[in-house]
Amino acid sequence: MRRIMGIETEYGISVPGDPMANPMLLSGQVVSVYAAALGIRSNQTSWDYAFEDPLHDARGWHLSRSDADASHLTDVEDPTLANVVLPNGARYYVDHAHPEYSSPEVTTPRDAVIWDRAGETVALESVRLLAERPGERPVNLYKNNTDGKGQSYGTHENYLMPRRTAFPDIVRHLIPFFVTRQVICGAGRVGLGVDSRVAGYQISQRADFFEAEVGLETTLKRPIINTRDEPHAVADLYRRLHVIIGDANQFDVASLLKLGTTSLVLGMIETGHLTQDWSMRRPVQALQTISHDPGLKATVELLDGRHVTGLDVQWMYHDAARAWLDRRGNDPVPGATEQVMTLWAEALTRLGTDVMSCARDIDWVAKLQLLESYRSRDRLDWDDHRIAAIDLQWADVRPEKGLVHRLRDRGRTRELVAPEEIRAARDTPPEDTRAWFRGRCVSRFSPAVVSASWDSVVFEVPGRSSLQRVPILEPERGTREQVGILIDESADVSTLLTGLAGPAES
Repeated sequence: MRRIMGIETEYGISVPGDPMANPMLLSGQVVSVYAAALGIRSNQTSWDYAFEDPLHDARGWHLSRSDADASHLTDVEDPTLANVVLPNGARYYVDHAHPEYSSPEVTTPRDAVIWDRAGETVALESVRLLAERPGERPVNLYKNNTDGKGQSYGTHENYLMPRRTAFPDIVRHLIPFFVTRQVICGAGRVGLGVDSRVAGYQISQRADFFEAEVGLETTLKRPIINTRDEPHAVADLYRRLHVIIGDANQFDVASLLKLGTTSLVLGMIETGHLTQDWSMRRPVQALQTISHDPGLKATVELLDGRHVTGLDVQWMYHDAARAWLDRRGNDPVPGATEQVMTLWAEALTRLGTDVMSCARDIDWVAKLQLLESYRSRDRLDWDDHRIAAIDLQWADVRPEKGLVHRLRDRGRTRELVAPEEIRAARDTPPEDTRAWFRGRCVSRFSPAVVSASWDSVVFEVPGRSSLQRVPILEPERGTREQVGILIDESADVSTLLTGLAGPAES
């Protein structure tokens, strides 16, 4: 279960009563107002693009910049857009006209949940800070993945893997898993089709926006397996699996299962445990077939001719994981692994007997239950505009408006992390990854931090003519145990760099 992982969340944005508001401008205001409240100028501690290469493909080639869509060029800084590193080690910036919170690197699914939910508090505080500014229009943020009118924005996951793992094996074993994973971690959506033109309800917010099995794209012809090969670490040792098919979860159990089950499946792939081929005949169609059936009875065809449900496939992976774990020892986080396995089996069992019994744990089920209560009470069809409004209100980050917050306040969700853990994670980086060094440097030496990225921090040091880059290519270097005392006791950045260099040789 233990591996370097993280979540990137793009938030939906709107100005009530002004559908023509410029989302890029608004997103920049959202990020800048939060950074300013922390004493960080959005043009001060910016992102370091020096070693990013979004056009390198894991299948062994490099897309030329002239052939790439502009949306692929994420390594080009736009000085008009806000882009900052936060004291908790996260990146907060404008991505494709949305504010995006990219969580710091963590080592367990539970920590991923904590720092992702910390991002929700960052989004909420941004909204509140903007509302306090005289003359500013109120801006709303939504933790969702579609505006219901044809536009989709992502919630991406990242997992560090050994580069020695063959990429074709990753593709073969992950596609059936990703196609069916939505049954335990979909966020639910009103409307079928990319523009919600067909009335109904489906499991996943993202399923209808995927068109390919494998590819480099993230905004056009979205693939189930994204091939961007940008490790943000020692390239010869690691690859970063960039997963774009997930939904924005607000329920702890679903979010934990999304990260935890994926990490388990990756572990089985890395060790060669998965020998059976559960490939699907038409994966993209299967993805949408499963999403469009909240009753979980729809079947899809495997290449071996079997017709199976999404639950059937998830049980295959679960049982394979159980067999793998039973014969394997030396689990560094056995409690975390067993928690995921227990919740996985529980969710699949309950979904197979009574879908609504999972309403405390899984986003799409809870949303469906709530919408059905409104439909029954007011005799509403699925294409009623009031149902669409409820779907949007579900994702509102404001506690006084967001329906998930109301369910949480009434004890109708199963909470796995405590509010104090979330509050702490908003301001403090994880202790056991390089995020500690990045975040603490921003906190302690902000005026001297020119830029930062996942794998380096760049300082401006008084008395030196050139900028000083500190590489952190190993994600488990720069932890609190390794550099915490040094950072705390360094009076200035010069002292810090001297300490990092170690004692001079005599």
